[in-house]
Amino acid sequence: MKKVTAEAISWNESTSETNNSMVTEFIFLGLSDSQGLQTFLFMLFFVFYGGIVFGNLLIVITVVSDSHLHSPMYFLLANLSLIDLSLSSVTAPKMITDFFSQRKVISFKGCLVQIFLLHFFGGSEMVILIAMGFDRYIAICKPLHYTTIMCGNACVGIMAVAWGIGFLHSVSQLAFAVHLPFCGPNEVDSFYCDLPRVIKLACTDTYRLDIMVIANSGVLTVCSFVLLIISYTIILMTIQHRPLDKSSKALSTLTAHITVVLLFFGP
Repeated sequence: MKKVTAEAISWNESTSETNNSMVTEFIFLGLSDSQGLQTFLFMLFFVFYGGIVFGNLLIVITVVSDSHLHSPMYFLLANLSLIDLSLSSVTAPKMITDFFSQRKVISFKGCLVQIFLLHFFGGSEMVILIAMGFDRYIAICKPLHYTTIMCGNACVGIMAVAWGIGFLHSVSQLAFAVHLPFCGPNEVDSFYCDLPRVIKLACTDTYRLDIMVIANSGVLTVCSFVLLIISYTIILMTIQHRPLDKSSKALSTLTAHITVVLLFFGP
């Protein structure tokens, strides 16, 4: 009887230790431990983030306030700016304030929220970039049908699809991490909750999960990039067969779109 009681006490203590060791927060290692470098990085990223906020808000306010810009192209541009602002705001404010924090900490639930929002806005932004390429394809290759195809309902539908795909992508990514056992290491070698690095901290074999996470994001990224390349290639081929005066304006608009795409998919 005493032996059974002792084993029961030992099991309860073991269970208590396991429950107490469950991770409730993550610690970011950040970009540098040097105080001088952190001050420089704070000023650098503060200026960059301020520029992102100012630039994107300026685009959104301008498009909303100017009735001449109430067209599908500028509607998509304003939504792209809004999503880009939201995407930057998921990580940048905390990263900037953490430069002066002794412990760069985020709660477990806060980390999951950050992962969800990063993939939600990131996935939505890819779909809008594709929609902008499609918009330019219709405007340049099928100008007579542009107003019919890119009507108000179509624009709203595009945004609904963008948010929907972003949501599905985010949920599918978050599903990989939400039920993992985190019972030991809690230091993330980054300044935000990077999903692959968070998964590596789990107290289980995550090799397959790593592959699935990379494949999930990789498929969406590659498919989006390929669709954009195809649409812009068709547009360029169409422009080549037009007179120089008519193609110059289309080419300048297309160049701006390609620049945005390269900035998004670039390093």
